[in-house]
Amino acid sequence: MTSDAGTPGHTADPRALRRADFPEIQRMTTRWADNDMYGHLNNAVYYELFDAVLNAWLIRETGTDEVSTPTLGVVAESSCRFYAELAYPEPIDVGVRVERIGTKSVTFAFGLFAQGSDDIAAHGLWAQVYIDRAQRHSVPIPADVRAVIERASAAQ
Repeated sequence: MTSDAGTPGHTADPRALRRADFPEIQRMTTRWADNDMYGHLNNAVYYELFDAVLNAWLIRETGTDEVSTPTLGVVAESSCRFYAELAYPEPIDVGVRVERIGTKSVTFAFGLFAQGSDDIAAHGLWAQVYIDRAQRHSVPIPADVRAVIERASAAQ
């Protein structure tokens, strides 16, 4: 891990990432409504999966009550690259890894994998900035969150 200037987990070509490159992986169930008229997951669903898996992981690891915590992680930037179609009714494995750790922000990468496949179907990036809930000013990453992301970064 490094300061805001570094990119420890950055991968030049995300298509080279495999399931083993993600220290946190959760299986998600797809729903009929997730498919679009073309027969694959609508692109907005990918972002819902990122959000659900990241928050479940951080809540589980820190015990944070997202409703009352004095700091919030807000998404400042996001992107997704699509490499292969995913569709209902297949479950999807969503991996999380740390791309960059700064003082007040962290960039997470997500890998979506079809069940049983090590080939990445989609790669997402999510820059999360921490802010004070009341004042809405950026603040350092909370110590409990920093500990989790530093462990994950070391496990990569």
